[in-house]
Amino acid sequence: MQRWSALAWWLAMLAATVLALLPVAYLTSPVFNWWDKAQHTVSFAVLTLWALLVWSTRTRRIMLGMFIYGGALELAQAWTGWRYGEWADLAADALGVFFALVVFVALNRPALKR
Repeated sequence: MQRWSALAWWLAMLAATVLALLPVAYLTSPVFNWWDKAQHTVSFAVLTLWALLVWSTRTRRIMLGMFIYGGALELAQAWTGWRYGEWADLAADALGVFFALVVFVALNRPALKR
């Protein structure tokens, strides 16, 4: 089961990367957009929590890796010429990673009390 969950996570990461770098015909202006930030936060929370559940003993690596992934996506978007890399997006990504950690710790708390 873990092997399939891990494979599915890698495919989801690939899909997220492709979607983040695809040219979009009508980009929103680079003005702060709450909906865009919410999408970043939710997607990074889901991907990070998923990774934490699959590889629960690698918490620090996953947290650092997801933050680096968010930064790399923003740099890649800035280099494309048709997307925008934004510090606010990276902050939203980091918030999602943090939320995932909070949920992961809360889910594992009962196990710690045994």
